[in-house]
Amino acid sequence: MLNLYVAPSSASSRKARKWLMDHGIDFKERNITRIPLNADEIKRILRLTENGSEDIISTRSNAFRKLHVNLDSLTVSQLIELMVQHPDLIRRPLIFNDEQLQVGFSEEDIRSFLPRSVREASLQQLMNKIS
Repeated sequence: MLNLYVAPSSASSRKARKWLMDHGIDFKERNITRIPLNADEIKRILRLTENGSEDIISTRSNAFRKLHVNLDSLTVSQLIELMVQHPDLIRRPLIFNDEQLQVGFSEEDIRSFLPRSVREASLQQLMNKIS
């Protein structure tokens, strides 16, 4: 099952929701502002990242600037606890399943959540237009 973790104030979250609905992809949505992530959920998401916390922490957010913290000086446990205590640090939307994660909305990247058969059919249609 595809998970969509959003913040209602996030334009990217609204775009991701709309894209998934427009493409008929079933997903489970969660407002992580209202229902924050716990430590185990953050660990699960971190396992899907390519660059660890760097991929999911918004260092440009007001929440991050107010904390005056050096992420490199924190242990993994401290970093996870920081995200639990300050959910606004987490970039949104988070779109993921058991195998892959997309942070933020990118129409090109989100296509990877389409079933392979749909992606192949789209590619074939494109190839037919070209030839």
